[in-house]
Amino acid sequence: MAKILAAEDEPLVRILIVEALTEAGHTVVEACDGEVALAIVKSTPDLDIVVSDVRMPKMDGFSLATAARAVRPLLKMFFITGYPGTTLPANLTDAKVMQKPFDPNELVARIEAIVRKDLP
Repeated sequence: MAKILAAEDEPLVRILIVEALTEAGHTVVEACDGEVALAIVKSTPDLDIVVSDVRMPKMDGFSLATAARAVRPLLKMFFITGYPGTTLPANLTDAKVMQKPFDPNELVARIEAIVRKDLP
């Protein structure tokens, strides 16, 4: 199974993400903002993917992704946003985006589809 970093500033949304992915058998590390998430990326080389809110205090999801990929260029990114029409910056066009509110089962399926390609 995958090792996933969940970066979300809303506690209830973060709990939903963590519980859904954990129940699916994944290992999930939590971060309450982009700065904490970046520290985890730097100290956890075996992460498979980062699931991040787009708008967070201290460091937004796109800034987190840019900084994380400076450390780990191939790190997969998956964004969750409550803002319809959110477009990815040019340097993150390979990332995926899901709108809030979301179905936890759909979240798990989409994350697993992304990481399955790289796992043995």
